[in-house]
Amino acid sequence: MRWFRSYWDEDDIWFYFEVGADDWVTRQVELQGIDRTPIAAASLAEALQAREGGTYAAYAATYGETAGLPVSQWEGHNPMPLTKAEFEDIWTTARQILEAPHLPEL
Repeated sequence: MRWFRSYWDEDDIWFYFEVGADDWVTRQVELQGIDRTPIAAASLAEALQAREGGTYAAYAATYGETAGLPVSQWEGHNPMPLTKAEFEDIWTTARQILEAPHLPEL
């Protein structure tokens, strides 16, 4: 496994990736804006399980999706290395926020 992050300035999103030996993203976190609001924290294994169980739409609505191509096919990204511990901290925080019940607006 390896971990890195990339920034997409067009939408002000930081992408955090865990990538397997086959170059496929196994887990992905997306943080948007100046306050780095989590908008995705998806796991490839969980997404595949949700597809098999018929709950993929609900999974994707809550956690987003992982990249659809292996890293070796990406163009124009500037990977910045992360440690496993750094990725895990970001993953854990993003998942907690995305899993928290949302209060209705008044």
